[in-house]
Amino acid sequence: MRSVTAFIVIVILSMPSLAQTTAPVELPPRTPVKVPDTVTLEANIPYDKYADTVLDIMYPKAQSTEKRPCVVVFHGGGWVHSDKESTMSALCLPYLEQGFVVCNVEYRCGNNWGRSPANAPAAVVDSLNATKWFVDHADKYNLDLNRLVSIGASAGGHLALMVGMVTPEAKLGPVVKVAAIVNCYGPTDVNDLLQRRTSWAVQWVPEQEGREALATRLSPMTYVRKDLPPVFTIQGSNDTTVPVVQNERLTAALKKAGVDAEMSLIPGAGHGPRPGGWPDLNRQVFEFLKKRGILK
Repeated sequence: MRSVTAFIVIVILSMPSLAQTTAPVELPPRTPVKVPDTVTLEANIPYDKYADTVLDIMYPKAQSTEKRPCVVVFHGGGWVHSDKESTMSALCLPYLEQGFVVCNVEYRCGNNWGRSPANAPAAVVDSLNATKWFVDHADKYNLDLNRLVSIGASAGGHLALMVGMVTPEAKLGPVVKVAAIVNCYGPTDVNDLLQRRTSWAVQWVPEQEGREALATRLSPMTYVRKDLPPVFTIQGSNDTTVPVVQNERLTAALKKAGVDAEMSLIPGAGHGPRPGGWPDLNRQVFEFLKKRGILK
């Protein structure tokens, strides 16, 4: 009996304390991304009170006598992970090369590794607040708000759509007018994802009272109407992460409502372009923006 008791005591003493196992992870401070020598970077500017509600402003060092086109950028990650630094090469640098002022947004994600984890609707609320911050600082950064674009990839595509489409009645945050939306393979119907039991969507919008109504408020499909900016959508035909049919339905609904909408379906591509495929995708996007007077 004594040996058993001694064994139990040894095991208990060897176990880490509860405080040790539940202590928050100490995350390192954000490291500013590297930009070309021709670009000015103002990194990790707070736009709200949370640790993750920061953004980067980037703009060409070359002086301009005219107001510049501007773009607000949202990273992907299924609303549950990733960070703004992941968008630099694909979504930020090409716009800087075109003379844009770039606002690269961090927002609260739904996992436990973030600095301020939060489920839906936090990512949408943050995206709207960040865009409003950008617009409020138009004079400081010499922005032409008549040429303001929202863009994102994957979950960021969804956020770019929400920024350009949401109405005040949704009560998700400040509504800002954008000149165009670029949606790179973003989901458009959150309820459809939940019905498909898509893991990252289920994590972002867990079981709760009013779940279906919340998912409807968070879906760009809910806000289709005539008075929307031009929308350009890009997606791979073999995307198995975000159902292609979601963006096909959105584009069809936008066109039916009289919105200037186009969708480029990339044959054989999956969720995101093939390696080296971004230059061709950006060419399509910039042609779209030129035809709408956003790029000169």
